[in-house]
Amino acid sequence: MSLLSEMLEHNKSFVESGTYEQFRTPKFPEKKLAIVACMDARLIGLLPNALGLKSGDMKMIKNAGALVLHPWGSVMRSLVVAVYALRVREICIIAHDDCGMAKIDPVQVFQEAHSRGVSTRIMNTLRAAGIDLDNWLRGFGNVDDSVRSSVDLVRTHPLMPKDVPIHGLVMDPVTGAARLLVDGYKALTKKAIKALTQEEIALKVLSKEEPTLQLIANGTVAKRSSEPEQGSP
Repeated sequence: MSLLSEMLEHNKSFVESGTYEQFRTPKFPEKKLAIVACMDARLIGLLPNALGLKSGDMKMIKNAGALVLHPWGSVMRSLVVAVYALRVREICIIAHDDCGMAKIDPVQVFQEAHSRGVSTRIMNTLRAAGIDLDNWLRGFGNVDDSVRSSVDLVRTHPLMPKDVPIHGLVMDPVTGAARLLVDGYKALTKKAIKALTQEEIALKVLSKEEPTLQLIANGTVAKRSSEPEQGSP
């Protein structure tokens, strides 16, 4: 029996027995959390259990290396959708030690592809069309730097609201121990300072002029400026 047949046979029994009932959750994540994680098989059950999360708590986006490489790629699109359409309020980028993407060699990948029937002519054609295959398959040298880079890309994305904390963690794929690299809450504080509007800055400059500040606060200045001066027509 093929793997697909085994899965479909199990699925039929799963549905008929009502086993699915224990997995029913709301459409929106209860903890309002989205996670970008590596697709490593060791993390499938380990990651949520190690962080005290259960089915229905979060939206999970997986790829090789937990990488966010392009501002308009599918991972970033999923995060934007999660925030604006699926009520996500926090994002975690979670990579792990001993990741295959830290060791991947594009040359070896292409050699394996060639042995599986992908011709050199196809690869040359792709390169001639301007596709940088080596960069497309690139991994990372340091997992900590990779997580920080992904966090920065998400945090500074023009469509990401400033009130969403973006955290960065690295997990041990054996014990589940999580190492915090980026505390998104601290970054929010810095952003809040930078995000002061010109009006707020102006109020701070005028803070020593109490009467003027009070007039600005209660709108009297605006009201007076719109009233005609005495003696004017």
